[in-house]
Amino acid sequence: MSVIEPPPSSASILAPGDNCWSIEQASRAAVLIDADAYFAAARAAMLTAKRRIMLIGWDFDGRIELTGVRGAPDAPMRVGDFILWLVNRTPTLEVYLLRWDLGALRTLFRGTTIFTFVKWMWHKRIHTRLDGAHPPGASHHQKIVVIDDCFAFCGGIDMTGDRWDTRAHRDGDPGRRRPGGDAYPPWHDATTALEGDAAARLGELARDRWRIAGGTPLQPITDGAVCWPEGLEPMFRDVAVAISRSRPVLPDLEPIREIERLYLDMIAKARRFIYAESQYFASRRIAEAIARRLDEADGPEIVIVNPLTANGWLEPIAMDSARARLFEALRQRDTHGRLRIYHPYTAAGEPIYVHAKIMIVDEEMIRVGSSNMNNRSLRLDTECDVTIDRACPRNDGCSPTIRAIRDGLIAEHLGSDAATVAEMIDASGSIVATIERLRGTGRSLRPYEVPDLSAVETWLADNEVLDPEGPEEMFEALGKRGLFRRARDRRRAWRALRKPPGRSGKA
Repeated sequence: MSVIEPPPSSASILAPGDNCWSIEQASRAAVLIDADAYFAAARAAMLTAKRRIMLIGWDFDGRIELTGVRGAPDAPMRVGDFILWLVNRTPTLEVYLLRWDLGALRTLFRGTTIFTFVKWMWHKRIHTRLDGAHPPGASHHQKIVVIDDCFAFCGGIDMTGDRWDTRAHRDGDPGRRRPGGDAYPPWHDATTALEGDAAARLGELARDRWRIAGGTPLQPITDGAVCWPEGLEPMFRDVAVAISRSRPVLPDLEPIREIERLYLDMIAKARRFIYAESQYFASRRIAEAIARRLDEADGPEIVIVNPLTANGWLEPIAMDSARARLFEALRQRDTHGRLRIYHPYTAAGEPIYVHAKIMIVDEEMIRVGSSNMNNRSLRLDTECDVTIDRACPRNDGCSPTIRAIRDGLIAEHLGSDAATVAEMIDASGSIVATIERLRGTGRSLRPYEVPDLSAVETWLADNEVLDPEGPEEMFEALGKRGLFRRARDRRRAWRALRKPPGRSGKA
């Protein structure tokens, strides 16, 4: 496997060992928007597997269907049966499935999952493990599929329920049904497809995670096979791709904070535009980096697309409250009016849940992965993102594609088309102005409104109860942590400086 030498810092911010693990060449690459495209491509890719499939995820549901008839129309549609069919069809094929342990225990007994699991356990070429190699309260959050070390998916989509949707996000789409038949809300997501050395490097990451989780060490596959799935159109060819990771402190393992560093570096690099999609906006470090750019007279516009509210019961209290507090603080700094948070809605006005993790800087860098803009993704959970930077060697021609992806995402959310969005951005020189002009009722983006925060919500947000910045904070006294700890620490230091000599400070 060839490793590309990092370009000079003046040309690219990507730096192996700092904000990325390595930079590798991908012979072909694509960004897949929403699970309709991903599930079809995953089915087609797994049909090419000869030696090994590695499924590394936060969640996995063998009952879901991999829609899209691309080759082998007689193969089962349900992913659990499909994997059994694949290994029975190909005697040389082995499948390795690794998922987060606590999530697995929570969902093991849903529907027919337990029967699928038992059938896999009995098959000598299907290997399953639950990943418990994380601190208390943390999760294994990577979403990676590697096929024969020659092709890989890496992004934000798990092969589980409530994920499938199309870019149309139609109201009442019959495809948005759980295995039991219940409907679920519209869902927006993204991942990447990579071929070549970049895929082989993700294979190394997957094997390493398998070993850390207690699995038998695996050797790389070096057959040089070509396994780009039929029907998937590549967006990039011969492109340099950076791989960035998060990993918490573990016994005998140093923490990895490449993802955090890359977020801060990308925000610092932007000249005109930062367009981002994230499930959460709750990271103090990211908010501080944005604040520094908002202070500049000629800084970039920053547009973030979030879901209306986080999923779950406690998550909305912690994540939504943190978002409100951070946004309100940033709004006070946004004297030039360059920051916006929006939520997407269907034609009938139903909120679309944003699970995608994307950041696009100007027309020069695109990053897709599993990490959100929250503390857990930066320091507590295991994550993996991939980035394409136009400034890397041989990436000179990437800008039009990066821009087309960005404009297509904005158009998708506005119920418009990419050509119209591109024309209006060129005419106005502003993404914010373009969105404001195109948005309306029905299928559109709506601006975030800061809610009234109850005392409980404010306390949870300030103390980051559900979103600690690292494993050391899981058991740290609440008074020592929180969104606004730096301001609190500064106040304490100021009071100490002003304390008269000879006084203990006690009343």
